[in-house]
Amino acid sequence: MIKAINIRLYPTEEQITLMYKHIGCMRFIYNWALAKQIDSYKVNGKKLSVTELGKELTILKNSEGYEWLYEVSNATLKESIRDLDKAYNNFFNGRGFPKFKSKRKCEPKFYSRYDKVYFKNGFVNLEKIGKVKFNADYDIDLTIITKFSNPRVKFNGRVWVLSVGIETQAENIELADFSIGIDMGIKELAITNIDSLDTKNINRTNRVKKLSKKLKRLQRQCSRKYIMNKKGGSYQKTKNIAKIELKIKKLHSKLKNIRLNHIHQATSKMVKTKPSRIVMETLNVKGMMKNKHLSKAIAEQGFNTFINQMKYKCEKYGIEFIQVPTFYPSSKTCSHCGSIKKDLKLSDRIYKCECGFTCDRDKNASYNLANYGLEISA
Repeated sequence: MIKAINIRLYPTEEQITLMYKHIGCMRFIYNWALAKQIDSYKVNGKKLSVTELGKELTILKNSEGYEWLYEVSNATLKESIRDLDKAYNNFFNGRGFPKFKSKRKCEPKFYSRYDKVYFKNGFVNLEKIGKVKFNADYDIDLTIITKFSNPRVKFNGRVWVLSVGIETQAENIELADFSIGIDMGIKELAITNIDSLDTKNINRTNRVKKLSKKLKRLQRQCSRKYIMNKKGGSYQKTKNIAKIELKIKKLHSKLKNIRLNHIHQATSKMVKTKPSRIVMETLNVKGMMKNKHLSKAIAEQGFNTFINQMKYKCEKYGIEFIQVPTFYPSSKTCSHCGSIKKDLKLSDRIYKCECGFTCDRDKNASYNLANYGLEISA
């Protein structure tokens, strides 16, 4: 299996300039290739392949006025074409049509050629960038690894990070004969059938509340400064505004890391109990986000991140991971007698069954998820 790791980079000023050139060129080629695809469909009614766009890229690089494309890695430019091809495949599978990338909204990251990446004496080699100082806290000897998957360098608003995938073997551990059912929610991140594994909502802690309050204050301050210096019908970005925006980026990054770390700790705690299987519900997060009253809280919880982490950690330890169908009545079914309470409302937080069983609604759902499929196999 492929394990993703993040490595902190400490580039020099010259290397940072080269990194931003790679980011800009990758964005430029993506937009150029998308325009080519649109024109090709209008004229010929067909989509260009990655190979055809690669040949067009070679012609473009040799054209007058585009010599600056040679300043960056050719692998980086071609990976941008492959990224567009993946976006088209997603479109054919029912997702949105690829959009042009803007400098303001696009995440600052670029691809680095995988066979040129190696670690030695506290430095990592990146094609066209050179040897960059790094720091990693993993119990892995990176100097002996010869193959890295999909290396990407990005600036997260505070620091430069190299993300790579390395091949690891699934751990053979002896699993216990019990299941964990996980019901996710907004009040609490995860309710399980084992009380000690219940996970709180990190966004309700004092630390996150204070940081969120500080973020709102800085955002209002930045907005007021933009309005105050409006001249000639347009906004002027002053140095003071740039300083505030940098603080806002750092706060966003800090909050993101706190939430991500919380999910990592929660999922690791669950899989390290060594259950034979973990059962979760299939959430329609995109549909849930349409609720304007709950969309912010749902986004902050990171449901998809939790599910994805649980999947690969189960694969790592050889634990069976099961997702029940979307409309499985985990909350409406009595975990004691099996009867279904069809008139259960969302406002009913306590489940009361005619058999006399009374339980918290989410806890009852976790019991049903833990028992999912066991009756059939018995």
